[in-house]
Amino acid sequence: MRVISLVVEGLERANEEGLMSWLLAQDADVICLQDTRCSEYSLKDDCFFPREYNAYFLDNFADHRINGVAIYCKTLPKAIMTGLGFVDFDDKGLYIQADFQNLSVGSLLMPSGVASDQAMNTKLKFMDLLGGHLQKVKNKRRDFILCGGWELACKSIDVEEAGNRMDIPGFSAIEQDWLNTLYKTGYCDAFRSINSDADEFSWWPEGDDAGALRTDTQVVSIALCNRVDGASIYTADAFSDHAPVIIDYDVDL
Repeated sequence: MRVISLVVEGLERANEEGLMSWLLAQDADVICLQDTRCSEYSLKDDCFFPREYNAYFLDNFADHRINGVAIYCKTLPKAIMTGLGFVDFDDKGLYIQADFQNLSVGSLLMPSGVASDQAMNTKLKFMDLLGGHLQKVKNKRRDFILCGGWELACKSIDVEEAGNRMDIPGFSAIEQDWLNTLYKTGYCDAFRSINSDADEFSWWPEGDDAGALRTDTQVVSIALCNRVDGASIYTADAFSDHAPVIIDYDVDL
C-alpha cells in the first residue's frame, strides 16, 4: 500500500504547478493533502475528482480559504471521520480520517505556531489535546497512519540549521519533548523507520535559500514500524514550500 502526504498551501495553486497530474502517476492507494484552502464545492475542475479515487474534503467552516484537509482513497473506506472531538478546533479544517477494515489513515494539519505567541499557544493547546487522543486510540484494535504537516521535529538530523538558530519552527524544547514522548509511547516515524539519510527535508519555510526541515511525516502505530517497505521525499518538482512524502507499506486494505 502506498500513501502520499503533502501540505499543498492551496490545492488549486499547487495544481497549477502540476500536482494532480503528478499524483495520478504515482499509483498511490491513499493521498492525504493538507492546507487545501478550498472546499469540495469551490473546486470547479474535474481533475480534482479523478475517477480512480474517492475524494473527501474538510474545510474551515468560517472561511474555506483557510486551512483545509483532504483524503483520496482508491478503495472505498468503511467510514470517514471529520474532526477529533476538540471543540475549539474541529471547525477549523484540521483533520479528516478514512477508516478501513483494520486500518485508519488520517490527514492532519497542525496549527502553525509561527505567526505570534498567541499562535504558538494555540498550537500547544492542540498538541496537548492530540497527545491525549493518540494515547486513547492506540488501544483500539486497529492501526493508524497519521499523515500531515506536523510542523514538529525532534532530531537535529531533521533540521538543516539546528546548530545555528534558536527560532526554528517546530524545534523548540517543548515541541521536541512532545514529539519524542509520542515516539516512546506507541507510535513511530514511518520515514525514519527505514530511511536514516541526512539531508532529507520536506519544508522550506523561508524559501530555497534558507534552512530546511523535515516536519512532514507519517506517524504510525508501532505495529506498522516494521512494515514499511520504502520511504522517500519527492523534490524533483515543487508544488508548494513542502515536498510530498511517499511511504510504501506491507499492508493490504
